[in-house]
Amino acid sequence: MIAADLRAKRALVTGGASGIGLATVELLARNGAAVAINDLAGNPNLARQVGRLAGDGLNVIAAPGNVGDAADAGRMVETAAAALGGLDYLINNAATPGTSTPIPPADFETTTEAFWQKLLSINLIGPFRCTKAAAPHLKAARGAIVNTASISAFGGGGSSSVYCATKAGLVALTREWARALGPEVRVNAVAPGLVEGSNWDCKWTPEYYAQHASELPLRRAGRPADYAQVILFLCAGAGYMTGQTLVVDGGAEA
Repeated sequence: MIAADLRAKRALVTGGASGIGLATVELLARNGAAVAINDLAGNPNLARQVGRLAGDGLNVIAAPGNVGDAADAGRMVETAAAALGGLDYLINNAATPGTSTPIPPADFETTTEAFWQKLLSINLIGPFRCTKAAAPHLKAARGAIVNTASISAFGGGGSSSVYCATKAGLVALTREWARALGPEVRVNAVAPGLVEGSNWDCKWTPEYYAQHASELPLRRAGRPADYAQVILFLCAGAGYMTGQTLVVDGGAEA
C-alpha cells in the first residue's frame, strides 16, 4: 500500500459512501487528509461510513448532495469547501449505470431519452458541475482533480452503450480541463476495469466475474482499494502529469 503525508490536505470525494469512492476516502483519510464524503442525502450508508471512520479517529465529514442536480451539486461543493477551509483534491467518482442488468448495444428501446438524460446528468455533467464549483478553491491550493472513468470508454462492453459514451466523454473532459485549469490544477483520470465489491447497481453474476477474472493476466478482479491507490498517486504524486487517463484493469488491455 502506498502512502503520503496528507495532514495539511483537504479532499472531496463524490459517490464516496461505497465502492471505489469509499476506498479512496479511507486511504486519503488514513494518510492524514481531511475528507468530505459526498453521497445522496438520505443514504443511510453515508452516515454509517462517516460514523465508522470518525470513530477510528479520522477527519471526515458528510457532504450530502446530488451531483445530478445543478443547484444541489454547486451547493454541496461550496458547503464542503467551507467546512474544510478549502479544497486541495476533488475526486469526481459519483456515477450510475442506470440499470440493474447490462443493456446490449442493439437494444435501442431500453436506452430511452430519459435514460440518456439521467446518465448524462450524473456521469458527465455532474463532474462538470463539481469541477466548476471547486475550481477557485483548487486553484488557490494548486490542487488536483481525479475523475473516475472506465475502460468501457475505450472498448465498450460496459453496462450500456450510453454508460460507455458518458465515460468516453469524461476522458475527453479530463484533457480539456487539464488545459483549462493549468498550471495551477492538475487534472487526471483513472479507468477501472472489472471491480469486485463495488456495490454497483448493475449486477453481474459470480460466473461473469469468475470467467473474466480468469482471462486477466493478474487472474482476479480489481478491488476498490486497488483503484484508490492509483487515485492517491494522482493526487499526492504525479506532479508532472496532467490530462492523462490511467488504465487500471489487471492487464485486460495487455
